[in-house]
Amino acid sequence: MHDWEDVHEGVDWTENNPGVNTFTEPTSTTTPLIIIHSTGVFIHNVQWCHCPGSSVHQQHLHLLKARLFPASTSRPRTAFTFDVLDHFLIDALECKTSAMSFFQKLRRLTNNAFPDSVPDRYRELMRASRQWRDLMNRKRFGFGHDTEVNPGTGDLALFCAACPQPGINMPVDWQDHYESWLVMQRYVVDGNFTAQHMNMKQPHLDVTLSDGLGYMVTDADYQAHLSSAKETKEVNIYQRSSCSNHRAVNAANTNRSNLRATGVAATACARHGCFVPHTVVDFQKGERHMNVDYSICNAINYHSDNIETSLIIYDIGCQWCIHFKDRINNSPGLSLPEKSRILTGVGKFHLSAHKLPCFARFSLNFIEGAGQVDGEIMETLWAPFNKISPTARSMSQYHRQEILDDHMRDSNWKKMVGIVRTLLKKHKRAVKGIDDTKLPFDELTHTLDPEKIAIWEKDEKMAMELRGDHLDIYQLKIDKAPTMAEIRLTLTESETSDIERPGSIPWIIQGINLEDSQDGLRSDVRRLPHDATATQKAALQEKRLKLAVRIAKFHEIADQMMEGIELDWGTVHVDDPRFCMAEADEQAWEVSDEDDSELIDEEIPAEDMVIWMPSSLTHELANVLGLAKLQEEELALRKGQANDCLEKIRLALGQKAVIYRQYFRSADSVWTGTRSKQEAQRCSLKIEKLVRSYQRARSAMGRLGMDQQHLENIYQEILPEQLTVNKDVTEENRFGQGSDKLAWFWRVDGAHKSQQHAWMDEFYRVNWLKAKARWRRWEEELTLTRHEMRWTISWFHHQKSQWLRRSMEAMKSGHQAYGHRQVLLWQMFAEDAEDKFKDHML
Repeated sequence: MHDWEDVHEGVDWTENNPGVNTFTEPTSTTTPLIIIHSTGVFIHNVQWCHCPGSSVHQQHLHLLKARLFPASTSRPRTAFTFDVLDHFLIDALECKTSAMSFFQKLRRLTNNAFPDSVPDRYRELMRASRQWRDLMNRKRFGFGHDTEVNPGTGDLALFCAACPQPGINMPVDWQDHYESWLVMQRYVVDGNFTAQHMNMKQPHLDVTLSDGLGYMVTDADYQAHLSSAKETKEVNIYQRSSCSNHRAVNAANTNRSNLRATGVAATACARHGCFVPHTVVDFQKGERHMNVDYSICNAINYHSDNIETSLIIYDIGCQWCIHFKDRINNSPGLSLPEKSRILTGVGKFHLSAHKLPCFARFSLNFIEGAGQVDGEIMETLWAPFNKISPTARSMSQYHRQEILDDHMRDSNWKKMVGIVRTLLKKHKRAVKGIDDTKLPFDELTHTLDPEKIAIWEKDEKMAMELRGDHLDIYQLKIDKAPTMAEIRLTLTESETSDIERPGSIPWIIQGINLEDSQDGLRSDVRRLPHDATATQKAALQEKRLKLAVRIAKFHEIADQMMEGIELDWGTVHVDDPRFCMAEADEQAWEVSDEDDSELIDEEIPAEDMVIWMPSSLTHELANVLGLAKLQEEELALRKGQANDCLEKIRLALGQKAVIYRQYFRSADSVWTGTRSKQEAQRCSLKIEKLVRSYQRARSAMGRLGMDQQHLENIYQEILPEQLTVNKDVTEENRFGQGSDKLAWFWRVDGAHKSQQHAWMDEFYRVNWLKAKARWRRWEEELTLTRHEMRWTISWFHHQKSQWLRRSMEAMKSGHQAYGHRQVLLWQMFAEDAEDKFKDHML
């Protein structure tokens, strides 16, 4: 064929264009043919072959031999070059380009000034690209060679090279070579409500090319399962979640009349993020268990010869697993291998939103064989997937199915291409994780009683075998530390025994309250603008006068209580500037260095007045003056004050974390973002105020004679860097426990004297169990990674052997050449992996 050039549609170039030189009848008429190439849309007059044996019914075959893909098989008038179809598929996969956008690009390349003058072949591109995609997939998975075999469910899908698969990358008799926990299936399940699908106007006209052959399930079987599932009868899906307010469970019956599917659910390998073939299902009414069950059962049955244990990670796994076995028994469309054992976990990020009991029972940190997985890899897979969802939303059902399959297949291909680099990173990270956790665990073990450790190990073994509520050993079981109100009640009830100084408890509490009032007034002074108005100054002066009166009355009561003892001592508190930063940032106020004489009339301001308390004396002097009883009472109340502050600090940090996570980062307007910042600022002010109160309590406890061990172990110093909210949450089910470096006050809750030994024993028990779990998961991660390196190489060799067989059995030279190329491709993958893994794998 001559060089291509643009012609107008319908023009007959028979006289001046002899057509293709190979045509045997130069006098035959020509046919205008629209050819779409990667550089534009062209119209050419062609003459069809009239060789002996050829017919008009073979025109599409003539085009294929010229590397042109016909838009139809009878009387083709439009053809696409193989190159443009390849370019479109790559653009769709990598750039998420829609067919409309791609063809519009071609029209502009052809005539950028008048693109509408270029013939519109968008509809033909949609049809031809579907056929081309299906042919390419069948060729790449060997069905161009094995023409007598039809692909089965999931046969046009690529899976993970590193996951254990008996008969593929590990021997069928793997039980003789590996421990059972090593070959446990590790899957993560998640729903995506962005991948919606609208109702079709004419569903009977839809044509399927690969229904159930890729990642999405076979539609007929899936619909049969849904119609026979017993979920509505056996399980009340209208019952709301018994855990936290999970949107996925509570919205299980949300229906959209204009949608055929409200989203999709998929299962992927938890360690490498590869979609499992034949496991992607559509939702009809939100995230119902009957939908997810079908995906999970298909995943467990995929390449699972004699593998009995499966770890299923699901963000609402605590609710899903409750009636799972009942649903299996009552649904004929669901099945599991015999002797299968299901372990349920919740992703580490989602677990922080669950109630506290879920933490120990569903945390991946406490599942033997889980290694170091976070269970959130599906979120990274949905991110690029969501870019094609708007385009696929209005497609026909089977076209959408093919598009989703193609993007999942491409996602798995990219995971496979990068698997060597991924495993090397995992190995490096695992070695470092062991170094960071083994030594601290050994040091902690050496400091504890061996008899208690033996008991804890027995409990741990039982918990790993029985699970359920036995896993509660990872939670503290001692009651929380007493609050100041509880201590006040206890002391007041026993106050009648001290007839020397009745009313001392309310008096000491009044003194603590005055200290807090002084702190609040000092905060007001620091936040006062340097150009304060007369009204602001007057309000501040009024607060000072009222506080001064209260302090004077407090000292009058102190004189009566001391019965003539001269009170020449007192305590003046100076606020730590490290915990006054939020005040300076609140409104960008500046603290004036000028003299405030006009505000205080040259008197000591109320916020700086001395307050006499029993803690103003040293412990030794108090014993000499007979004030030891008062100091004991204040010490008890100061413990309550410290406990209250620690509890409120945790709550305030948790509230600030929620603001940052749920409101500030997702603010959809300037107004919302500003309000969120103001809320976070108020939390910061509250936190710093509580820390200053805790500091006063801790300082007083030191003067009141508390032993140094208590101050160092239970009531430790709070540092500014410990008040961050990056990973802190209000409960123990927090994200980031794999490398626990949270501040001490998240773990320590304090304890009164009668509970000291029991509480410390409980504290060490839980921390020892968690330290061991962290170290064991990193040990498992290293062992798993080394075996995965071997399994990956075996998987490459398996692919090579399959193509070697096909190329040797092929009779046509084209089949032999393509098969040989595939052999070389997988050989290169295997050699590269062997070279980079040689110093690491087992």
